[in-house]
Amino acid sequence: MAGIRLILWDFIMSFMWVWSGALIKIFVYKILGFGFEPRGEIIKGTLSILSMFFFAWLGKISRGGSYNPLTVLSGAISGSFSGFLFIVGARIPAQVIGSITGVRLIIDTFPEIGHGPRLNVDIHQGALTEGLLTFTIVTISLGLARNNPSSFFMKTWISSVSKLALHILGSDLTGGCMNPASVMGWAYARGDHITKEHILVYWLAPIEATLLGVWTFRLLVQPRKEEKVTKESKSE
Repeated sequence: MAGIRLILWDFIMSFMWVWSGALIKIFVYKILGFGFEPRGEIIKGTLSILSMFFFAWLGKISRGGSYNPLTVLSGAISGSFSGFLFIVGARIPAQVIGSITGVRLIIDTFPEIGHGPRLNVDIHQGALTEGLLTFTIVTISLGLARNNPSSFFMKTWISSVSKLALHILGSDLTGGCMNPASVMGWAYARGDHITKEHILVYWLAPIEATLLGVWTFRLLVQPRKEEKVTKESKSE
């Protein structure tokens, strides 16, 4: 029952996530009438951070629901094999389907919204960009989970600002997505979801970066914890 609940939450949150990004753009650029001027970008960034706080709260009340495959994948690496299969075979497909459904409804409702993130550089530079962005945010998230496990506000604040900064850095190159499910939603709507560029840049590179981030964090952090325990044991 808990597994079905998580799958439903993943679908709902992925659906809502693509809608939140679209509604923020419509509010800032169409309703308020700001272009890509500093005031418009500041308001957009502020609303994006508030949105990330809202989704972090949803993840908390749903006990693990997520809109990003990389988030659940980073946790699955440290879990059991059956848990890994559940995430890869059920939760990530639910996130992808939620994103595709959300984007389809967005385009039907607001045809002027655009076509989502696109690759504006060559495939190798794009893969490197998405990989570095993902590696950075995975490392930050793991560090926050370790150092501030009970501080919801501080974890969410640092994580949200980091995601926004990394998104801005990569926006002109790949869209700075760091979320294969939401990109899949837009790519499916354009009909280029099975191209080599999409699979390599927005799926393989972030997944490999997530694996590398988790393994690197384990390698650098875990020995220090073991060393601390060893020292405490010797002092006793």
